[in-house]
Amino acid sequence: MKQLKWRLEAALVRGLFAFSRFLGPLRASNLGGAVARKLGPAIPVSRIARRNLEAAFPQHDAAWREQILRECWDNLGRTMMELPHVARLPQSATGPGWNVLGLENLPSSGRAILASAHMANWEILVPVAAHAGLHLGGFYRAPDNPLVDTLLRDMRDAGPEQPLFPKGAAGARLALKHMMKGGALGLLADQKLNEGLELTFFGHPAMTTSAPAELALRFECPLIPVQIQRLGPCRFHIVVEKPLPWPDSGDRHQDARLLTAALNARIEAWLRERPGEWLWLHRRLPKQFYRGSMEKASGT
Repeated sequence: MKQLKWRLEAALVRGLFAFSRFLGPLRASNLGGAVARKLGPAIPVSRIARRNLEAAFPQHDAAWREQILRECWDNLGRTMMELPHVARLPQSATGPGWNVLGLENLPSSGRAILASAHMANWEILVPVAAHAGLHLGGFYRAPDNPLVDTLLRDMRDAGPEQPLFPKGAAGARLALKHMMKGGALGLLADQKLNEGLELTFFGHPAMTTSAPAELALRFECPLIPVQIQRLGPCRFHIVVEKPLPWPDSGDRHQDARLLTAALNARIEAWLRERPGEWLWLHRRLPKQFYRGSMEKASGT
């Protein structure tokens, strides 16, 4: 039964990718955005997004938050339908593609930590890093369906080479070897990590990954925030910021905390600037923060 389910899921994903290629990048992105924007707000997971938006922007009314929720779903739908096209998008200031501000802030080669967030289409970070000459690796959570995993890997292999490391102890060891050889890492640092540090996120306690800071300190390499902005269907603007200043408290753990807090502050600033482009569907705050709204929504 499981094998049949896997085959059906893989066939659906394969068909969706083929349909996206048939449509081309612009029409595929527009269709994905339109469908997700229409259907997404009615899906139960949107209750999490509404709670997150209420916590992050209490100064705004419900109508404003619903608009941001629709934009969030629009961006997610576009991102999914853009996946077969992202690896081949060229550098372009007008049509489908991407342009970069602050490219001089990236090292031409060698070790670096590029830290970004689930904004716009985060997959675009790979071709941008390749354009800068960086051998960028990243962490990867494989889908439960191995057939879908193969489809996603084949799709990524069509673009610039990117070593992918599975999340967990084995992947961490591979990532360390990659950096020891002079490679760079691209990390998405905006999701909850229970083993991380408790820092504030929009004024609320939130467990935050310290991996970007820990790796930067260990290898004495720059930690560079990279903001990805959506300008339109399959069109992106990437802002490579200057490396975060190194703390020098004399305490390695304190330095990691200070550097993580600085990165967290940059991500929060991006979200305040362009809230409709982030994945608000994630439980970023503690579990109890969502309990009241979940019970209310279910009528208990």
